[in-house]
Parts: sequence; C-alpha cells; structure tokens
Amino acid sequence: MSSYRKSKSLNRSSSINKTILFGRSKSINRSTLSPLNGGSPKALSAASPRPNRLSCVSQWSRMLIVIGLFVSFIIFFAGGYIYVLPSLSPEFLGYSLSVFNNSMVGCDIFNGSWVLDDAYPLYNASECPFAEQGFNCLGNGRSDNDYLKWRWKPKHCDLPRFDEYSILERFRNKRIVFVGDSMSRTQWESLICLLMTRVEDKKSVYEVNGNNITKRIRFLGVRFSSFNFTIEFFRSVFLVQHGLIPRHAPRRVTSTLKLDKLDNISNEWLHADILIFNTGQWWVPGKLFQVGCYFQVGNSLKLGMSIHTAFRLALGTWAAWVERSIDTNKTRVFFRTFEPSHWSDQSHRLCNVTQNPMTEPIGREHHVFSDSVLEVIKNMKIPITVLNITSLSSFRSDAHVGQWNDNQSAPDCAHWCLPGVPDVWNEIFFSCLFHDCGLHLQ
Repeated sequence: MSSYRKSKSLNRSSSINKTILFGRSKSINRSTLSPLNGGSPKALSAASPRPNRLSCVSQWSRMLIVIGLFVSFIIFFAGGYIYVLPSLSPEFLGYSLSVFNNSMVGCDIFNGSWVLDDAYPLYNASECPFAEQGFNCLGNGRSDNDYLKWRWKPKHCDLPRFDEYSILERFRNKRIVFVGDSMSRTQWESLICLLMTRVEDKKSVYEVNGNNITKRIRFLGVRFSSFNFTIEFFRSVFLVQHGLIPRHAPRRVTSTLKLDKLDNISNEWLHADILIFNTGQWWVPGKLFQVGCYFQVGNSLKLGMSIHTAFRLALGTWAAWVERSIDTNKTRVFFRTFEPSHWSDQSHRLCNVTQNPMTEPIGREHHVFSDSVLEVIKNMKIPITVLNITSLSSFRSDAHVGQWNDNQSAPDCAHWCLPGVPDVWNEIFFSCLFHDCGLHLQ
C-alpha cells in the first residue's frame, strides 16, 4: 500500500457480507506397491543358521524402508492437498493467484472507514473517452477535489492495490458482463477507465459497434483488442420483463413488469466469464405506479402488490434463471447491492452535496433491497458473490454528481462522480475475484 500524508478515519460501518464460494474436491488415488524384484536366495543348509538370519533381517529392513517411504509420501501429499485447496476457488476460471494477501483471510472488507489518501484519484475522467460527461464532476465545474482523495480502509486489513497491467493480463481472452441500471453503467465506465491507464495504445480500446455512451442504449461493449477481452454492459433496470398493457386492464395501467419472466435479452448474458448484476434504483413509485406501470404474474395483474414484495419475486425469478442457465464451471457470478442516495427531501428535488463524507450514515447503511438480495442468494444452490457496498457508500454524501452534471437544472444526489465511489466498488470486486473477500456461507 502506498503511504498517505494525512489519515482521517470516519465511524466504522458494519455490514453482513454474504459471499458464497466453493472449491473443488479432489481425490487421492492410492497406488499399490509392487513387490521388490530380486534374485532368488540360494538354498542354505541347516548347518548355516547365521546367513539365514541375516537374510531375514535384510528383507525386513528393506520392507520397513518401503513402508516408511510410502507413509511419508501420503503425509506429504495430504498436507499439500489441505493447504493448497483453499486457495483454488477463483482458479476454476483460469485466474492465477500470483500474490495471496494473507492479511485478508477472515477479514470483512465491507466493515471499515474512509481515510484520506493522496494516491487517489486513480485516473483522470477527462482523459478517459468512456467516462460519461455527466459523471465528470471536475470537468463540469466542481472546484473542490477533496472528494477524490478518499480510500476505503477495512477494519482488520487493507484492500490490495492491484497492478492494472496484471489485471489486464488476467482478463486476457475473457468476457466481463455488467447487467443492471445506470449505477451498473457507472461501475462499467469506472472499470474501463481504471484499466485504460495501463494501455499504451488507447486506440486499441474501442466500443464494438462504434456507439457513444448514452443513457438509453441497451448494449455497450468495449473491447481491449491488445488483450482480446471485452467489458460489456446490458441495460436491464428491473432484470425482469417490462411488458405492454394486458387485455382488459384498468385505464390507469399503461405497462406491466412481468415478475415471473426474466428480461427478454437475458440470453445475451450467457457464456460470460464474469457476470455482475444490480437493480434497485427504478423500483420506486415515480418509475412505476406514477407512470402507470404495475406488476403482473402469469396472466394476472397484481394491482395491490407492494414494491418490496414485487422486488423479492423478481429476485427469485433471477435466481431461478441463474441456477438453470449458468455453468458455474465457466462463469463467476456477482451481485452488487443497493447504492444509497443522499437527497435532502423525499421528493428527490433538493440535493446538498457535502464537502466531506458524513460522520454518521443516518439510517442509510441498510436497505430493504440489499436485505432481500442477501436473503435470496443465501438460499441459492450455486455460488454467488455479493458485493455488499450499501453501508460503505452510505457515508459518501460528498461524492454525488449534484449540480455538476450535463443538466445543471436538475441536481443529482443519486449518481456518483467519476472518479469516485464506483472505483472503490471495482477495487472490492477485484479483491473478491482474485482473493478472499470475507465470510463464507453454505
């Protein structure tokens, strides 16, 4: 870890990191020992007892040596099996763990505080062509830069500082896919900008369809041609299907969310090496009931169903699809929890971006959507890694876009500046991908 000039700890947050990982079992094949080959002993007369006794002792000595070697081999092999196996969990995807940070073993990386670190920020958004202009707060006129200097410090360990070039090599020939809303897109942009700092030929990194970064486009894919991998984003704000008006629906219904059907572009998510999901920001009355969107299960409208109940059903549909469709020998699956906002009022019109992080999260450290994610994934049959960033993000009232966006008439206390908090989400993602990021549950 690089040193920093001033260190300023905030109150620690605690959260439950629900991470479900698995390793492969191995079997030890035991081989039978063949008898030692040797010449037939010469016949000895009854009058020669001493040579006979020496021959027996010699045979027993050789047998004891063989048995000792065999037992030593078994102990050595079993010991290696016991100590090596736990470090293999990420390697089913072909990643090598060249450096294993022993200080992270048993450390909850989601429980910690924010400290100032002059090594940050990790990139310049104005020099990254994939950083959306609306998230480039410095480029949009923000004068203070203290919000760029904060690093997440777990209570009992440190997040590894990864060499971006090493990550580029580990991603070689891979396909990384983000699925979710605009918060997912922000993390996608952050990851690309982080990795581009170590790419010599910037023109070798390009959007596969020549598209510009826009809010409404359903697919964006950036290819790092020198390393033969892509980082893709699929816009699926609810994860389930957004359908048209069903027959005989009341007038107030203009569309429905089909809670029992995954998004119709879900087949595009298959065959990825890494999948990172999120949802939550659109599950609010202003994006649903107030625009005539209600819930549907099968052919039945659920006009009285609460948003939380619908969210939980949608997560169940997602979980069933993952269990049915994803080959965990090929694909590592992550789910990032809900990102707290810092609006000053319930109408989401007043946005007061602070100069420093909050000293208290004031109830934002937990969210019912994050709790539902943890509950659903805990009961799944296949391994999912939860990036539980709700609590650590709840302190960062200083890091939102605010008025420094591409539409200054509409302040924004939901989205985040780049560089900023989404970079830390990616540092935590790297930690969980290449190391051990906390508690294991079965």
